[in-house]
Amino acid sequence: MTPSLASLVASGESTTLEFKRSTGELREAMQSAFAFANGEGGRVLVGVKPGGQIVGQIVSEQTFHEIADAREKFEPPLMFEVERMEVSPGRAVLVFHVPGRSDSVPYTYDGRPFGRVDNTTRRMPLEHYEALLADRAHGRRRWENQEAEELTLRDIDRAEVLRIVEAARSTGRLLGAAGRSLPDLLDRLGVRRNGVILRAAVVLFGKRFMPDYPQCELRMARFRGTDKTEFLDQRHLRGPAFRLLEEAELSWQRHFPLPGRIEHGKLQRVDRPLIPPDAMREIVVNALIHRDYTIAGGAVSLAIFDDRVEVWSAGRFPSGITPDALTRAHPSVQRNPIIAEVFHRAGLIEKWERGTNRVVEMCRDAGIKPPEFEEIAGAAVVTFRVRVSMQLESRPESGVGSKVESRVESRVESTSRSTVEQRLLSALASGPLAKSELARALGLRKVSGHLPRAVIGLLDRGEIESTMPEKPWSRLQKYRLVTPVGDP
Repeated sequence: MTPSLASLVASGESTTLEFKRSTGELREAMQSAFAFANGEGGRVLVGVKPGGQIVGQIVSEQTFHEIADAREKFEPPLMFEVERMEVSPGRAVLVFHVPGRSDSVPYTYDGRPFGRVDNTTRRMPLEHYEALLADRAHGRRRWENQEAEELTLRDIDRAEVLRIVEAARSTGRLLGAAGRSLPDLLDRLGVRRNGVILRAAVVLFGKRFMPDYPQCELRMARFRGTDKTEFLDQRHLRGPAFRLLEEAELSWQRHFPLPGRIEHGKLQRVDRPLIPPDAMREIVVNALIHRDYTIAGGAVSLAIFDDRVEVWSAGRFPSGITPDALTRAHPSVQRNPIIAEVFHRAGLIEKWERGTNRVVEMCRDAGIKPPEFEEIAGAAVVTFRVRVSMQLESRPESGVGSKVESRVESRVESTSRSTVEQRLLSALASGPLAKSELARALGLRKVSGHLPRAVIGLLDRGEIESTMPEKPWSRLQKYRLVTPVGDP
């Protein structure tokens, strides 16, 4: 219900109100209406002086004809209510009630876009208008919700799907029986529609990325010094998003120092990570789920220098989100909501868009400078200003790079999936074990990393079996070796 005219005028809500003296200013009133429609919405009052004095005007049938004629200049069509409020005999104020945040944004009036800047109506910059046009197209026909042409179920990594489904069930964000049917699981996760595999499924669970999906790529590099002149380590790989996240985590674990100290009264050293692991993970997850996948040559990049760590994501920030806004309360704008939903179900993000705020809090709690958010050359960039390496500043002799690379390869090999599977088979030689027991046998604090994927791989190849096959998700489930036919 509309407040009384006097209280409405006196409210001082200059960002949602616009005063026009008379319908002689109808063109300006319509421009203001469109500016509100391109933002949060608002009201235009015709018959009120700019200072707030209510004067009213004569409102006739001709007035409404003029308004109707002006509506024909709206593109796309904009419906808003026009209310007549009597102020004196024969005089009234017209109130245009303009909705905001429509899927049809941006609107234009007479071929021109308008927006609100503080409490004024101005021509919208072309760059902003084009960004809103792109967002409008994204809302209905996004890259992620289109059919993955020529791909079949054979191109989807079933073990990866089962791993993420199990993670979603453990978080309580995938309820009910899931089963092991790949089509049913893809339907439950929203990445298959009417029997058609969506591109989101390729990003999350694909096995084949070239030549059609080169953008499903992670680029990682450790540079000597503070520029990109010399590599100490470099890796490019394509894969499903959750595996790319794990590879990024392995990369920063390999290259980040782990400073520690002995605290008074404690016998053991207290380790303090260079950057809080949860903060790094949050930033990489954001890069994977919010990036612009329409850029075929784009990727997520992790660049580690002596004096900083950068995470690059192809594409600008979504319209309405600025780098400065990411450090304070900001609206939820998801470029890839299907991909984001699967990450949410797996327990890697929340839906309240506090991720970047939490990163800032974690960094401050850890005593390091919060990250910097920027847009550079059409990419979203997050930079942590930390001292990654001190000994490399002295420019060591030749051969050090090869030693680093050798150490990197050794670390990768020690954590490879095949090694995890071998260790699982060795642990199960003593008898059936639950996943939590397998995790302890591998020296893990919880069921994470390559463990769930390795279990599913061994199950699919028939090397192990579950003790309760009729209840695959039971908390009492254990796994045992399969005895080959002919063995005693």
